[in-house]
Amino acid sequence: MPSAAARHPYETLTPDAVLDALASVGLYGDGRLLALSSYENRVYQVHLEDPYEGESVVVAKFYRPNRWTEGQILEEHDFAAELLQAEVPAVAPLAPQGRTLHRHGDFFFSVSPRRGGRAPELDDAEVLEWIGRYLARLHLVGGRRPFVLRPALDLASFGEEPRDWLLSHDAIPLDVQGDWERQCALALARIATALAASRDAGVRLLRLHGDCHPGNILWTPDTGPHFVDLDDARTGPAVQDLWMLLSGDRSQRQRQLGALVDGYEQLREFDRAELALIEPLRTLRLIHYSAWLARRWDDPAFPHAFPWFGSSDYWRGQVQMLEEQLEAMDEPALMV
Repeated sequence: MPSAAARHPYETLTPDAVLDALASVGLYGDGRLLALSSYENRVYQVHLEDPYEGESVVVAKFYRPNRWTEGQILEEHDFAAELLQAEVPAVAPLAPQGRTLHRHGDFFFSVSPRRGGRAPELDDAEVLEWIGRYLARLHLVGGRRPFVLRPALDLASFGEEPRDWLLSHDAIPLDVQGDWERQCALALARIATALAASRDAGVRLLRLHGDCHPGNILWTPDTGPHFVDLDDARTGPAVQDLWMLLSGDRSQRQRQLGALVDGYEQLREFDRAELALIEPLRTLRLIHYSAWLARRWDDPAFPHAFPWFGSSDYWRGQVQMLEEQLEAMDEPALMV
């Protein structure tokens, strides 16, 4: 894993630096600053001296340097604005000084309105139907035109490249590396077959939320869900935005999927051929997640938050999960 000796850029992002960044676009904090939970970027809730467009509390997001280009971030912002215009409940950045993306020192940053809510109750069929309807609306917008600069969720970027990075950087202990490499190779071959079959079946790719897990959906009882954090918005199949909302045993996941699709199909047809991609997509995320942790190890927040990462026990657990995913990919797909 990368050495933690060099000073990480985020170590320079002090409270004063955050407030100076906001002041550079005409937003002046009153000194109340709260760091919100985020590892990939740094996100702060800031109280303003004077409200901006009716917002007295805003959320400032400082993008991780060198992850996305300016153009890729602006595509995220444009997508959020399209969703908002179509009355899809998503949080889009504000535009102080006429721009949604700003630069201060080493960081691109944006400022968004604060929106509250709690995690959705995913064991409630009515909640799942409601989320399904809103995901369909998101995908209707996502299908209007493609991303030009933002990448696709594919085998190369989410599976093969992360595997190669882990191996070339000696991130896996030698006593586990051979077993992990063998299981990973088997899994990637199975995923390649599934993705080829989906292409042959004509599965359509569109702009997605990309990271639609329960933590990125805020629920309010009166207005239902709204989506936050489009940082991982990519091109991919619609089912990518559904499968992370499924949990439990097969019968539980079957019921949850049925409720999501019931809501979804009130507004947009769902292609059943995509159901065969759920376990391959889950396996890609598993591989990508380990590489993400290893690549971020020079960020002081990561060793503190993930102290269990990198040990032989961790990687043996990954070997076991890959074995289980190989079995899951051999099972019949969930049906609705």
